[in-house]
Amino acid sequence: MEVTFRESWGVLHGLIFGALFLLSFSGGIVGLYSLRPEFLTAEGLKERMARMKVWVASMAAIVWATVITGTYIVYPWYRAKPGADVTDLSAYPRSLLLSAANTAEWHKFGMEFKEHVAWIAPIAATVVAYVIAVYGPQLIKEPKIRKALMNFFVVAFTAAAIAGVLGAFITKAAPIH
Repeated sequence: MEVTFRESWGVLHGLIFGALFLLSFSGGIVGLYSLRPEFLTAEGLKERMARMKVWVASMAAIVWATVITGTYIVYPWYRAKPGADVTDLSAYPRSLLLSAANTAEWHKFGMEFKEHVAWIAPIAATVVAYVIAVYGPQLIKEPKIRKALMNFFVVAFTAAAIAGVLGAFITKAAPIH
């Protein structure tokens, strides 16, 4: 089995960065949920907040890495245009998808949706990381803000999950070689 240079970037983008963000989501949401006065002592809160600040900042950095590598490294290879004399479109994923009626929607809906919606994930994750970094232990007394942060996390997860699923199906239909 051989993995090309471009395929290795696709693996880094989707299977490593993307999957790492999606898997770490549960830790972030549970951490926010458990910031309740009845669950923590003062010492426990101090320890929990230090860990959460690092956790959510790392999650935000990972999802930024996912979107940036997808947008500026993998996506240009996907969008490459074949020359007029090219008949084998296997090296041109976008053109390959658009060349057949049964795969054109993968680009028209899937990729167009993915390339825009994916940017919601790092923005929402950064909002969570920023609020936790700034307000820290005060969040234990603010259930409405905690709930809002959990909602932002769910939005980030949902956007990343949709983008990931669409990306997996698109890559299956038209891989980047």
